[in-house]
Amino acid sequence: MVCQPQMENLVYHWLESIKRKVLTPTCIACNGQASCSGDLCVGCKTDLRFNACFCVRCAIPLAEQSAICGACMRLPPRYQYSYCAFEYGYPIAEFVRKLKYGYSLSQAQVLGQLLAEYLHQHHHTTWPDCIVPVPLSTPRYHERGFNQAIELGRVLEKNLKIPLRTDLLERTRHTVEQAGLSRRERRKNLRNAFAVAGPKLPDHVAILDDVVTTGSTVNEIARTLKRAGVSTIEVWAVARAPLH
Repeated sequence: MVCQPQMENLVYHWLESIKRKVLTPTCIACNGQASCSGDLCVGCKTDLRFNACFCVRCAIPLAEQSAICGACMRLPPRYQYSYCAFEYGYPIAEFVRKLKYGYSLSQAQVLGQLLAEYLHQHHHTTWPDCIVPVPLSTPRYHERGFNQAIELGRVLEKNLKIPLRTDLLERTRHTVEQAGLSRRERRKNLRNAFAVAGPKLPDHVAILDDVVTTGSTVNEIARTLKRAGVSTIEVWAVARAPLH
């Protein structure tokens, strides 16, 4: 049986498909005319704050390229590389909010395309064997009707020709929202919250999420994947929140 949020999701995709064929493409930031349906206009795209210089381990913005931040030197994360396309702030934060809480899946198409372009420009290692989206708990998935990481992953799979694997990882228990929790509380909240669900895992994977804040979620997933035998782990995200 299809739940109400999932049905609304299907209807939304149907309406978006009709709109793309009939209406003039509109910029999701300023509502001006865009180059393609649901895209950004040239001016708004130019205004975006790309994460050009960043820590190669956690993607926190730095003044110098190809460096490692002090936090990663003191306590290296379980993953080896991170690629987060933007610094988390307006308008990217608004796009993410509309995607996750406003059920505006056109945002996923735009953000996924921008992340794909960023990866083409900045990715300096061997491409991973697959993309693993951060899974939602069953209650949250039924509440929302979709997983934003999977929606982003569909766009990346199409653009990068890297398979999206939703069968390799599962969330074993429901956790409270990470927003508002301290770094220590986030780690405790996520401890043992994930498990490998699929058969033998690839050697090199990319964990995909919408935003990396403290890195607690992706680090716990990386810990789980490492224990299952994955040797190289990257983190991909639309945006990286600044450390406070």
